[in-house]
Amino acid sequence: MVAYEFYWLDQITGYHLIGLIPERRKNPIRITKKSVINWGERMFGKSLDIKDIFFIQLTIDENSGRIFRPDPHFITQQKI
Repeated sequence: MVAYEFYWLDQITGYHLIGLIPERRKNPIRITKKSVINWGERMFGKSLDIKDIFFIQLTIDENSGRIFRPDPHFITQQKI
């Protein structure tokens, strides 16, 4: 299962995990960086500045629940 881990950047204290959302859309054409950020904004509130939010796409093994994170070099390219 694909999920997204959302982070918020506070200029003083650094990065904060704000939530995890599983991907439920079946049509991959509808899944874009902008749609994922918009979804996160709706879930976690509009009081956060969208330029300070980013996400990491994760894979969760449905049998074990184990979370697989991407390579750290890939993560830096996902920032919006």
